[in-house]
Amino acid sequence: MARKPPTNPRKNASQARSRATVDALVEATARILVREGFEKTSTNRIAGIAGVSVGSLYQYFPSKEALVAAVIDRHNDEIMTIVRAAFVEVADMPIEKAVRRLVTVAIEAHHIDPDLHRVLAEQIPRSGHLAEVEAFNHEVHALVRAYLESRRKEMRKIDPGLAAFICVSAIEAVAHNTVLNQAEMLSEKMVRTLVDETTRMVVGYLR
Repeated sequence: MARKPPTNPRKNASQARSRATVDALVEATARILVREGFEKTSTNRIAGIAGVSVGSLYQYFPSKEALVAAVIDRHNDEIMTIVRAAFVEVADMPIEKAVRRLVTVAIEAHHIDPDLHRVLAEQIPRSGHLAEVEAFNHEVHALVRAYLESRRKEMRKIDPGLAAFICVSAIEAVAHNTVLNQAEMLSEKMVRTLVDETTRMVVGYLR
């Protein structure tokens, strides 16, 4: 069995210059992934686009898979920043209003750099970097479950953990597939329709 390439960075960038180098490498990786795909992405290409030597690249990242993992982490961090803020916003909202807001945010968050999101959807399994992705998923499920537990009086009798799983799965599927199907060109009217229909589905299930 082939040995999996390492996906963890060699060292953390603590100084401003080091952080700038790491940021340049991660940005260059994202650009090449979008333009040329995983197979044509190489450490030499990444270093050239980033304007650093291959030796400098290997000081921070042991493989291109580690760089792809860093791109995944950055992209997920951007999405989760929006998602966490949304849960603070909806904490005191009734279910229908909260679900509508969360569906809207999910679609918006998935359209942060949709071309990159589409590529990463294909590259995540190949990178061997699933643990961090799963951590984000667990956090979202926990946030949804906590909200639903606070709204038990508005819901039919159902286990909050199961309800959270089904709600997240449904919303994620709609938001994710708008990107995979290159639906970022959807009109505002169609986005509103998607939000309306997904909200109706989720709220109907909960009640």
